[in-house]
Amino acid sequence: MFHVKHRRTATVRWQPLKPDKHPVSLGGMARLHLFDLDGTLLHGSTAPVEISRQLGLEAEAVALDQAIGAGLIGPPEYAAEVYTLWAELTEAHVTAAFESAPWLARIREVWAEIRSDGDYCAVVSLSPSFFVEKLIGWGAHAAYGSRFPALPFTEPVDPAGVLSAAAKVRIADRLCEQFGVTRTDCIAYGDSLSDKDLFGAVPISVAINANSHLAGISTHAYMGLDLWEAYELVRHAR
Repeated sequence: MFHVKHRRTATVRWQPLKPDKHPVSLGGMARLHLFDLDGTLLHGSTAPVEISRQLGLEAEAVALDQAIGAGLIGPPEYAAEVYTLWAELTEAHVTAAFESAPWLARIREVWAEIRSDGDYCAVVSLSPSFFVEKLIGWGAHAAYGSRFPALPFTEPVDPAGVLSAAAKVRIADRLCEQFGVTRTDCIAYGDSLSDKDLFGAVPISVAINANSHLAGISTHAYMGLDLWEAYELVRHAR
């Protein structure tokens, strides 16, 4: 989700994949691990806030996160507002934001382990795809985010390309088809109400540094700064 408790004063593009003919994992049927980004892989921050910090507009982005968190605006309105904030945004800003962001520890190690077991990992986020897709380089099989125009912006943002909580479930279904698994083979990781629909659609879920609403409906909960520790909660679950 876009909104989290910020620790500091924090289309959809499909990444083509050639799966290994739907390999069977070491424990049987392959599993699909679905990760949220904001507040989950990023601790106490969001991609829009990290991007905006590079432009000296952190406070404005935090205010927008608070607005969407309070239900005052929805994802399309949020996307339109950050698009306006990012009039001067370049790829160099995005790269700097990605490299300096407060990531959980051992993300790449977890994804390497998932791959070695014959399983799949994907990131599904409401944040801009031009940020989310960088996680392909860390080992994710696929990455989905809200679709924004190419940088620097010369075209308007299309509201139809902005993701929602419900869209996460639709994307999960598409990924299941792509990788030859079903919802029953999925594990979801998230932190906020934007992950609620997905948590309700899969049998295993891990609330990471989550608010009480999500933690109450998850099968597992983790508070901390190391993704491996959260992964260990479900590593052997089938």
